[in-house]
Amino acid sequence: MTTSRGRWSDLDRPPLGVRALRDALIRPAGLWTALDVVEVTGSTNADLADAARAGRVGAGAVLIAEEQTSGRGRLGRTWSAPARSGLFFSVLLRPERHVPAARLTWLPLLAGVAAATALSRAAGVDAVLKWPNDLLVRVAGEERKFGGILAERVADADGGAVVLGIGLNVSLRAEELPVPGAGSLLLADAVSTDRDPLLRAVLRSLAEWYTRWTEAGGDAEAAGLHAAYEKCSATLGRRVRAELPGGGETRGEAVAVDDEGRLVIAADDGTRQPVAAADIIHLRAA
Repeated sequence: MTTSRGRWSDLDRPPLGVRALRDALIRPAGLWTALDVVEVTGSTNADLADAARAGRVGAGAVLIAEEQTSGRGRLGRTWSAPARSGLFFSVLLRPERHVPAARLTWLPLLAGVAAATALSRAAGVDAVLKWPNDLLVRVAGEERKFGGILAERVADADGGAVVLGIGLNVSLRAEELPVPGAGSLLLADAVSTDRDPLLRAVLRSLAEWYTRWTEAGGDAEAAGLHAAYEKCSATLGRRVRAELPGGGETRGEAVAVDDEGRLVIAADDGTRQPVAAADIIHLRAA
């Protein structure tokens, strides 16, 4: 006799409550305007970008996948996990209506602050940020990546948008980790791995920070975003090595994040070099 693995096949990983999520998050004059959950897809970022180009979704759309088979990170890196073991979602935003193009580099950092602060409260973990877009928790005494962020610009009929994707390992067990050094909220001894309240917390935090930032015209200092990022950062104050395309590298102490969201590295000779996320391959401990 065979049994099918349905949505309730793993009682530790129940499906998301779509109706309750919509009731909690979609409000008149709120940022989120539509919310959909699909059972499985390749990439929520790719699906939402296609929908935007086709004119099927507007600003504030949220797309969530119970399982993502071809999730993408920076530089085409992949992200996958068992069904209902994490939060894999993308949102459609139009920041260029309020924010100068030079300040858009702060959007992935903003998403990191929103996720880290929300999960620190809702899951009871010390979530921190590795520049530019990694979320870390402490597992067995070491910092491990449990989440990532990817922002992609989309050209559509309404003048362009940004699809912002977030992937978070929630209930992954040690034997399910994609790489040995990865982590999850479960392995970090989170007080809760219930995905519904965790997702609500992250999306509410993202809406709050995004609204504050756009109302400030993208000024991270005025919005309080710059200070919040520094408080969440696990990179500042540490010696790092930025690996550059072509085999070059920049070494030194990470001393600041500048007005454009670039990491400022102070070399041993006293010079300071800002590096942008788009200009590096890896950032590692030196």
